[in-house]
Amino acid sequence: MVGKVRLALLVVLGVGVVTLGAAAPGKTTPGRDGAPAGAMMSGRDGAPASAVIKNTHGQTVGSLQVEDAGNGKSKITVAVTNLPPGFHGFHVHAKGTCDPQSKDPATGSPFFSAGGHYDLGSHVHDNHSGDLPNLLVGADGTGAASVVTDRFRVAQLFDSDGSAIMIHALADNHANIPDRYRNEEGAAGPDAVTLNAGDSGGRIACGVITRS
Repeated sequence: MVGKVRLALLVVLGVGVVTLGAAAPGKTTPGRDGAPAGAMMSGRDGAPASAVIKNTHGQTVGSLQVEDAGNGKSKITVAVTNLPPGFHGFHVHAKGTCDPQSKDPATGSPFFSAGGHYDLGSHVHDNHSGDLPNLLVGADGTGAASVVTDRFRVAQLFDSDGSAIMIHALADNHANIPDRYRNEEGAAGPDAVTLNAGDSGGRIACGVITRS
């Protein structure tokens, strides 16, 4: 990516370790409850969160932990099993409801109840606050990753409708579209589908994020 967003990525044998930078220094991003993203949200701001990730059949396929990493950052750790090999879109979604029977009327994808990508209003370089690096699953169906981000604090995940973690069927292209591609208006760059979910396909596993 370009501009004032800094991205460092280290992937070693299927395990990703990533540090994500948010907007340029000095820019204050409002939280979903109106507070600045870097501000202390409550006395429990540092309390960890977790999720049990389940597939569309209700089978547990992974776990997630979210904890305060200090300096306004959060650390996300995930481990999965029994998933298709390859890269998968991996995002925090806006609502804490994982109903596999809730289908997207446009695509038929399950877990429509979880809403779109979690976002604090800082849609920086076509990425939402809840967008995370792709999750790499090995040939044996297992995968693990650890991500540090300053795009949200743990407490900000617990607004009135909560949040969820979502795994998609395909890789997220993170709106990385070369100029040789054209959108529906004929202009260079990502189209609406790419901006919405990075062409990451259907939702295959979901977990409601809860207080640990």
